[in-house]
Amino acid sequence: MSVLKILEDRGFVQQSSGKKELDELLSGSNIVFYAGFDPTADSLHIGSLVPIMAMSHLQRAGHTPIALIGGGTTLIGDPSGKTKERQLISAEEIDANGVFILDQLKRYLSLDKDKGIFVNNADWLRPLNYIEFLRDIGKYFRVNEMLRSESYRQRMEREEGLSFIEFNYQLLQAYDYLFLFDKHACILQMGGDDQWSNILAGRELIRRMRNESVHALTFPLITTARGNKMGKTEQGTIWLDKNKTSVYEFYQYWINTDDRDVSRFLCLFTFLDMEQIQELGKLQHAQLRTAKEILAFEATKLAHGEKEAKSAQELSHSNFNQGGSQASDKFSIIIDIQRINDGISAVSLFHELGLVDSKSEAKRLIQQGGAYINDQKIGSIDVRITEKDVQNGRIMLRKGKKQYCSIVVS
Repeated sequence: MSVLKILEDRGFVQQSSGKKELDELLSGSNIVFYAGFDPTADSLHIGSLVPIMAMSHLQRAGHTPIALIGGGTTLIGDPSGKTKERQLISAEEIDANGVFILDQLKRYLSLDKDKGIFVNNADWLRPLNYIEFLRDIGKYFRVNEMLRSESYRQRMEREEGLSFIEFNYQLLQAYDYLFLFDKHACILQMGGDDQWSNILAGRELIRRMRNESVHALTFPLITTARGNKMGKTEQGTIWLDKNKTSVYEFYQYWINTDDRDVSRFLCLFTFLDMEQIQELGKLQHAQLRTAKEILAFEATKLAHGEKEAKSAQELSHSNFNQGGSQASDKFSIIIDIQRINDGISAVSLFHELGLVDSKSEAKRLIQQGGAYINDQKIGSIDVRITEKDVQNGRIMLRKGKKQYCSIVVS
């Protein structure tokens, strides 16, 4: 399967400059592509994970990413998708933010100058001579064409208007594409769909100045089923920096995913294969928590490492189970895989997990047809739970109609 088809199937593609040509390009030899990140804060947030994950998919397919930090463009401020002018920050603060962001990007991408590259556009934008830039680059832009851009038009319709400094942003981003084309043979720029006009401006600049054809791809702007912006909660932004958003809070964000978003977020924010995601998407009601736990663990593992993800998972289980089965009708617990391989008596496990008060009650529950493994009725008190009962790393036990325990096999 081509990597463009993978991106499409997972929900990453909103617009592209010629699907057929881009598919052939990505299915052929290795190409260099880039996406940019504005260092307006000392951490990225989970809204940034859409471009990061898409870049990672392309890198896994053998293509070379350039992760660009906008140390130059952030001095101007991108008006795209903004209702008012950004507050300008100092060059020193921007540079410091870029150091933290690079560390976060390295959790998802190899940026070792061989398989991937990290650049800061401050290196070529800050030294620019303004008069020379206008003569060499500005002459290729038409104001009437720029004003047709959705981001510019929306701002001009508002009382605040559009400042001249912001009006220059599109020229600078277009120049980034030209610079990376010249220096690194970069032929694909990716970004959020609000960047479409900026990306096309760079594509057109390269066509006019170098007589070469390059490509553009944008991602949908992700909102939750409740209509909220991705990564925004009542408590605030969900950051990738654990000092701003703890690993446990990060994990809980995914656990609390709206039921309608679970399958979509598994596609976007994990590397699980699509067949497994489709199976998880079939879970309903209480069992859907299993899919949410997998989403939370996988997303947290990518952002903070497996050790931190396991700690957050265990704390989540502990907090969720507080008060025992009387306090909640569904809960989770971790069991070592060796115990499952050896086999555990269903009678003993129902008692051990607190679904019943005694082994005698467990036997009566089974004999009366009220005990289930993975929604299959347990037919005998002699049944043992083994590795054959593990589905997607989980075993679901149920007492009656409403009491569940999801066993995480670790």
